[in-house]
Amino acid sequence: MRTVRIGSGAGYSGDRIEPAVELAERGGIQYLGFECLAERTIALAQGERLRDPDAGFDPLLGARMEAVLRPCAERGIRIITNMGAANPEGAARATASVARQLGLTGLRIAAVTGDDVLDLVRGGAHALLERPGTVAGLGDAIRSANAYLGVAGIVEALEGGADVVITGRVGDPALFLAPLVHEFGWAMDNWDRLGRGTVVGHLLECAGQITGGYFADPGYKDVPGLARLGFPIAEVAEDGSAVITKVEGSGGRISLASCKEQLLYELLDPEAYLQPDVTADFSSVRFAELGPDRIAVSGGTGRRRPDTLKVSVGYLDSYVGEGQISYTGPGAAARGRLALDIVRERLALTGVQTTETRFELIGVDAVRRTGAASRAEPGEVRVRVVGRTESMGEAVRIGNEVETLYTNGPAGGGGAWKSARQVVAVVSTLIPQEQARASVTYEVA
Repeated sequence: MRTVRIGSGAGYSGDRIEPAVELAERGGIQYLGFECLAERTIALAQGERLRDPDAGFDPLLGARMEAVLRPCAERGIRIITNMGAANPEGAARATASVARQLGLTGLRIAAVTGDDVLDLVRGGAHALLERPGTVAGLGDAIRSANAYLGVAGIVEALEGGADVVITGRVGDPALFLAPLVHEFGWAMDNWDRLGRGTVVGHLLECAGQITGGYFADPGYKDVPGLARLGFPIAEVAEDGSAVITKVEGSGGRISLASCKEQLLYELLDPEAYLQPDVTADFSSVRFAELGPDRIAVSGGTGRRRPDTLKVSVGYLDSYVGEGQISYTGPGAAARGRLALDIVRERLALTGVQTTETRFELIGVDAVRRTGAASRAEPGEVRVRVVGRTESMGEAVRIGNEVETLYTNGPAGGGGAWKSARQVVAVVSTLIPQEQARASVTYEVA
């Protein structure tokens, strides 16, 4: 049975670049996918594009393309990525420029757009999914609205001869499902094949997580060579079954456990994983170990796709001010708690207006907020005070109060740090599938 080999070159925007180069040079792959777009990332990218019409795509796009374009072009590997973020067409132009600088000519680079639905939903009565209210209720705070598109635009670009396909917001598994639809000619109503392809895409989308990153736990789940972690490859057959593996000799480990953990990662309902192209059912997925770093994947089904598309709406929510300072030595925790009490009282005395605050000792109660009293006294603590405000000016005052602990607080404070930033938040809504259609344009290097 014919197979297609797909490599995963990134699991988030700031991911390592060397594993992708290793995949291109030694992975024997036909496709290299880069999944780099988180829910909040695109809202921030829209802000960048407002400041500069040529910006708004992934900041590491140039570095990644400089690293992989030549080995991919030499081996006929096609690249698929959502690094276009808020500006896929700008990303395509930038990629063409990198190709020309590398002396690569004739590369066909596709930009897939159509996910930006801001004008469609702005001011509309579209209900929010996470809380009561509508998109209209967000008013002028809205900065972006992007629908999760499916494989249609990517498949069109591949059929149009694209060597590199750059999208904005698509469903994460779509980056890996699309080449399977293209290569095997799967019908877009063959729900079981689309469901199995979505299983493969979900396993690959987080890159190093399935090869042992975000998995390792010394003494329980030991993983070798994490500093040179290899990223995964899927050998996918026409029926949608696959083998998950990696470049021989690369760091990390692909095991039954790492595959099972990744299958369940960010999965709300295993029997109804809603994607733009299919409602995938992961409940019948089975894994089998074929050998070292070779795990067979079978099963998985699908049903008709949802009638709606999820839309991520980015909006300006508030401001956050933060300050930190460290204490060490005997009595460190007591001095840290005194520091927190001082700042808490100072914020009240000076009238700093906050809507939410947190006062915590990192390493004691910053994450686990109960049971701290039963632990051994720590030798060092890090004080953290953070507050949400309605203005940047009020946010700045929070960090300033922490900084004054240098000379106005307990003994031995050091390493003070402060920040104030605007918060871009994300909520979701739904629109009918037919209201967002992919469009493809091309650049030629």
